[in-house]
Order: sequence, then structure tokens, then C-alpha cells
Amino acid sequence: MAEVKVPELAESISEGSIAQWLKQPGDHVEKGEYVLELETDKVNVEIISDYTGTLSEHLAEEGDTVQVGQAIAIVDENGSAAAAPKAEAPKVEEAKAEPVKAEQAAPAKEAPKAEAKESSSTQQVIASPAARKLAREKGIDLTQVPVADPLGRVRVQDVEAASNAPAAPAAPAAAPKQAPAAKQAAAPVEVNDDRIEVVKMTRRRQTIAKRLVQVQSEAAMLTTFNEVDLSAVMELRNRHKDSFVKTNDVKLGFMSFFTKAVIGALKKYPLLNAEIQGDHILKKNFYDIGVAVSTDEGLVVPVVRDADRKSFAEIEKNISDLAVKARNNKLGLSDLSGGTFTITNGGTFGSLLSTPILNAPQVGILGMHTIKTRPIAVGDQIENRPMMYLALSYDHRIVDGKEAVGFLVAIKDMLEDPEQLLLQG
Repeated sequence: MAEVKVPELAESISEGSIAQWLKQPGDHVEKGEYVLELETDKVNVEIISDYTGTLSEHLAEEGDTVQVGQAIAIVDENGSAAAAPKAEAPKVEEAKAEPVKAEQAAPAKEAPKAEAKESSSTQQVIASPAARKLAREKGIDLTQVPVADPLGRVRVQDVEAASNAPAAPAAPAAAPKQAPAAKQAAAPVEVNDDRIEVVKMTRRRQTIAKRLVQVQSEAAMLTTFNEVDLSAVMELRNRHKDSFVKTNDVKLGFMSFFTKAVIGALKKYPLLNAEIQGDHILKKNFYDIGVAVSTDEGLVVPVVRDADRKSFAEIEKNISDLAVKARNNKLGLSDLSGGTFTITNGGTFGSLLSTPILNAPQVGILGMHTIKTRPIAVGDQIENRPMMYLALSYDHRIVDGKEAVGFLVAIKDMLEDPEQLLLQG
């Protein structure tokens, strides 16, 4: 027998949730074949088997949280696991069909009673197959096992904890305390109102929620605003859009202009490209720009590596490719790790103004918004100009207001005179 374990995923990922088993007990698996899909904080990862044989058992169920290095399935390399259950069934049927051999028929009649007795005593308990098997082996009543799962499911860890309990008398005392807790945790799931739909949060959504709250409680986050006149950028795009597409096979969008402007501003105000570790500041002399992308499962922030070394066309291609991968759930951990500064574009959805939340451990994030034609004073005249509000959220622990305002003004100046971006490369 060989164990399928959760492999090392990335430095910042220590656990995940089983999203879907791709192989069921009794299925044949080849070495290198996918057996399950694991949902992590950042992406979904397909886990392979390192062995060839028959998948004999799941050690964790869909929805369970598993740790890196934890065994999650058993593979029988001799391929005999699937044969055993199938071989047992005919024997019972043969025993029932032979009225002459009463001695053989009796056990056959008793077996269903035993199974029925077991199922009746535990049918109200939600438990994984592995937990039920372990409980049978250890002679533990599943109804007396305290559970930690918020949905009240009994897992292998719970059975093992119950078997290692210091004293038997403690079990009855602990059970009444634990049982109500499990019911209270499961109560919101059993809503007696058909107008209410209960949907469990995905692991990614849980992580997003946890991190956003964590950022707001740990960082001294402030937001400063400005507006930018995009007339020059739009005029430049209109003049070069056709030739740009022919030459580079990608459209010239706004994101390359904003990415270039952000890099130029980061070079002037390097603390916005830094990170806080304890009482130290890590100044990063490279520019890996994260671009927030909305997907059906939540927001992800893939990273354009070494964006300062890329041309407008290379940045546009990178962002386009990453967005497609994100929406098709094909992003890898390498696409999401790191990042020194983030840009998020709420204007795509029509947002006029917002306060973006930091993407920890970064200390700055730029929020773009929808472009609105507004009357603007230009000299002694009023002209209608395409205007966009910009928002910079920053960590006041290391970035002062003067730097934050200067950063936004630098972006505004470069976008209103985009030739500066071309001169910077």
C-alpha cells in the first residue's frame, strides 16, 4: 500500500481544501495521473499519484481541509483493492440461494442485521468513510465523538482524538457540551425558509475575507485621491491603435499606460514599492506589478514580472494572457506569488470612486475608475474632457501623506503628458 500525500505547493501555502476527487475508490490510477483537485488560498491545484495501482481508499472527503504532507488517499500497487469488495457480494447471494446448506445460510442472514444495526446507530452522524472505518476498528460510537468541523462532520482526526481520550468517564461529560456546539454551528445551514439559499463560502472567498479584515486591522491604511485628464492618452491611442495591433497583435489599452506611469512614480517614491517585516523595511529594487482580475470565484492578482523592462506591447500581452488564465482557472502559483505593487480597475464595472484595500504585504495600491466626460476649466475656457478619478491606498506606517500625494501627482503628470512614458521606455 502506498499513500498519496499533499505535496509542497508554495512557500506561503501550508494547507488547502479538497474541491473534487477525480478518482474514486476502486478506480485504477497510473503514476502521474490526477487524482483530486485541491483548492488553496490562491489557485486550484490538481494533485497527482506517484504510484500505479488501484485507489483503495480516500482518507479525506471533499470539503475537508488538509495540510501539506498529509496522506489523503491509499493506492494498492498490487491492484487488489477493487477486487475484494466485488468478490464478497456473490458469496452472500450464493448463501441465500442454497436452502440445503442451513449452516451457511444462517450467517448470511445475520450479516444484514449487523449492517442494519450499525447504520441505524450512526445514520444521523455525518462522517467520512475513513472516519467510519477507523471508528469500527477501534470500537468507537460515532455519536459520542466530539467534532470540530463547523458542519458537524466527523473526520478521522476526531475519531483518533476520541480514541486517545485519557479516561472513559470523561466522554459522557464532554458529549453533551460538544453536541449542542455542533448543532449550533450547523444550524445556519438548515434554514427553514425556502426564500433563503445557503451557499458555503469557497476557500478562496474565505481567504479573501480573512485577509481583507486582517489588512484593515494591522495596517495604518489611508487613501488619497486625485483626478487625471486622459485626453492626451486617448488621442495617442487613437492615432496608433491600428498600427499597434498590426505590429504587435494586441490592442493598445489603458493598462500599459498606467503600469508605466506607476513604475515611473515608484522610482520617485520607492517606499511605496517596499514591504514591512517586523521593525524593518524591505526596499525592493524591482517592479513586479500585480493587476487585479475579477473571476467567478473571487478576485485574484496575477503579477506582471519585471514590468519596468517590458515594452507597452509586452505589458498588454502579459495582462491579457493572465486575465484569460484567471477566468479559465488556469493560473499557476508562480503567476500569483510575489508582487511589489497592485493596480485595480473598478472602472471596468462602472465605479466612479472607491477606496481600494491593500494587497498585503504590499504597502500601496492604485485604484482606477470609470472615465467620465466632465466640464473642466482649461485656461480661461471650459472644455469637456475625459476625466478619471484615481485613488491611492497606502500604509501610513512607512508612507507619509506628502509621499502619497506626490506619488499620485507624478502619475497624473505622466498620463497627461504620455510622451514622458515613451522617453522612460
